[in-house]
Amino acid sequence: MVGGREPQVTLFARPANLTHALDHLASGRWCILAGGTDIYPASVARPLNQPVLDISGLRELRGIEHSDDGWRLGALTRWSDVVDCDLPAAFDGLKLAAREIGGVQIQNVGTVAGNLCNASPAADGIPPLMTLDASVEVASKRGRRVVPLAAFILGNRKTAIADDELVTAVLVPSHAGNGRSHFEKLGARRYLVISITMVAVRLVLEARRIVEARVAVGACSETAIRLSVLERDLIGARPEALASIVVEEHLAPLSPIDDIRASATYRRDAAFVLIGRSLRSAAGCFQ
Repeated sequence: MVGGREPQVTLFARPANLTHALDHLASGRWCILAGGTDIYPASVARPLNQPVLDISGLRELRGIEHSDDGWRLGALTRWSDVVDCDLPAAFDGLKLAAREIGGVQIQNVGTVAGNLCNASPAADGIPPLMTLDASVEVASKRGRRVVPLAAFILGNRKTAIADDELVTAVLVPSHAGNGRSHFEKLGARRYLVISITMVAVRLVLEARRIVEARVAVGACSETAIRLSVLERDLIGARPEALASIVVEEHLAPLSPIDDIRASATYRRDAAFVLIGRSLRSAAGCFQ
């Protein structure tokens, strides 16, 4: 106690730059506030029990940059920024997903990194980023590191980020800018709904044959999953033959659950249909 009073405890901080933000994180546990579209709804029935670090003013973490190495999506890049940015056709799936993340108001404040850190099995941005071979850049006072997206999300609401770390960017390598992509989402209604299942696809064709394929499914397992066996079996296929390639066995890695939105069986059946639809849509762009 100082002068008979309890020492003052910081409950809210809004750092002016990234260095100050990392200083705060090194001092203890904080609840990081970016767009706020997940934190505020979650706080209605369960008040926050730790101080809040508001990073929404860190302009250095906002925007999309392109270099010889690929694309850098700053952690505070909004989903509306993704929609508006001039990006290759390989990002079309990500843009379609961006338009499905809440309404326009949510897309104008919700951030790319926030969607990843929330780590919901139904996070719309994750499957298309997986098809882009994305990685997550995180920073702390100890330095920076880059984590593949599949290794960053460990489970439902679980990530590989440490208490003193902050996501600074999502990185997409240059080779992932090749090809075309598509995204399909199924919900109980057309808009403003949590996914029952969703599928993202990216295909690269040469001489009308598939030379590279990425297929990721979300909301059908604890984390979004790439179907590596299906990706392998698609290599060499012609666009017109895609419908006959996909079989039930390709969905073996999925582990859908029964919940209020759908049964596990329905989710698996829906994923099968959406995979075929997404492959045909992506391949159709080459015709």
